[in-house]
Amino acid sequence: MSTYANRMRAKLTEALAPTRLEIDDDSASHSGHAGAHPDGGGETHFNVTIESAAFLGKNRIARQRLVYGIVADELRERVHALSLKLTAPGE
Repeated sequence: MSTYANRMRAKLTEALAPTRLEIDDDSASHSGHAGAHPDGGGETHFNVTIESAAFLGKNRIARQRLVYGIVADELRERVHALSLKLTAPGE
């Protein structure tokens, strides 16, 4: 797994205690598009699926803001886009 995916996994696990966490690097699908890193090394576009009790009572926007805040450093440094699927247990 990539460096940025590992960093995001560690941060999201610590902050959200997820019952499900999947992080897939989808950068190859975006090669040559805006946000693709010029070195071609990937780690710019990720599909992220999280199930966590931390999302209970939060709407979609609040859940997204929570996740973006947790991985803010990665978004500033290299990660260009996250496709998020965020659910609470039982949803």
